[in-house]
Amino acid sequence: MGRRIPRDVLFWLGCAFFALSLALVTNLTPHRIWGACAAVGYAVAAELARRAPRPWSGRSAVAALLGSVVVPLVLMVAVGAAQSEVRVVEHSGGLLLGSGSPYVPHPVGVDDYNPYLPGMALFGLPHALFGGTPLADARVWFCAVFLVSMLVAARRSGRERASARAALLLAAFPAVALPLAVGGVDLPVIGLMCLGLALAGRGGSGTAAGLAMGAAAALKWTAWPLLPVGLVLLAVTAGRRAAVRAGVVAVLVAALAVVPVALADPHAFVEHVVLFPLGEGGVGSPAASPLPGHLLATYVPGGSALAMAALVAAAVGVAVSLAVRPPRTVVAAADRLALGLGLAMCLIPATRFGYLVYPIVLAAWFRRSELRTAARRVGLLVGVGRCGRGRG
Repeated sequence: MGRRIPRDVLFWLGCAFFALSLALVTNLTPHRIWGACAAVGYAVAAELARRAPRPWSGRSAVAALLGSVVVPLVLMVAVGAAQSEVRVVEHSGGLLLGSGSPYVPHPVGVDDYNPYLPGMALFGLPHALFGGTPLADARVWFCAVFLVSMLVAARRSGRERASARAALLLAAFPAVALPLAVGGVDLPVIGLMCLGLALAGRGGSGTAAGLAMGAAAALKWTAWPLLPVGLVLLAVTAGRRAAVRAGVVAVLVAALAVVPVALADPHAFVEHVVLFPLGEGGVGSPAASPLPGHLLATYVPGGSALAMAALVAAAVGVAVSLAVRPPRTVVAAADRLALGLGLAMCLIPATRFGYLVYPIVLAAWFRRSELRTAARRVGLLVGVGRCGRGRG
């Protein structure tokens, strides 16, 4: 019988195949650059994994990260290639400095719309202040906030090295590496959400968890489902007083970022942040992946109302589950949040496949210890097999 190919080698080869396929079929320049660079990085990672004495080696993860994030990011910053979201955020930073509002008063085209909450404009401030220098690129700060948040979320005494390796593996995964390189605004939101959940699971006074949850909620609407889940978890781990304190802190942080801007120009705020993401703005949203909500809204009479009704029903179901069976561990809370967000991403009329990175990261990140245990078991089985076969 032939020797079985290790799972980590198969994983990196699968990633390389995906990246190469994307480079060949996409008509988006940033995605083509990413696919070409990432395919090489993943292939090198597969070769290093094949030669490594243990599965899921750090060297293969570093090679994958270099090829799928660092090299394409540096290259795209140098040539000025990025997803449109990067330019929207950088423009919003300039508007915030100039007018006090990150929203164009009378948007005309798709690129004039900024569907994010006011806190997202902070990522555009370096570009507004320092121009086109590489470190002023919004993607650099997206990456920094995401990685720092994930590392702090994972921090435990004596496990920093394992947490760092888990962060490398997560960042090198295509669903995360692609938006990190081309400019996905969702990753800093996800990082702060994971940090808020992790802090809630550790108990404490609730202040730190509230700050993280409020910071996430100030960036994008997609972070708001974190609040009920995180507060219920905190009530279980640290008591109702800590949960109330965290809720007050989170709402205050989000309100300080959102309310002044909303009051400065209510019409622009509603047009950009409410109507446009729902597909009801003056210009149709480009978020139109063929998921159930979009298909209902497009092909079924009254489909938008049906999709929104299904979305409300899903939200009510998750809320009832929190009351009936509150999550008692961070993993359970992350699963509940991933389920709710997964349903929401599938049911909203204006949606993208890329939004599914939320449930993917939430479901995988807090199970990293389980994944490491499984990897160690695989390593032990491989070692036993090698001892049994001998060298002959």
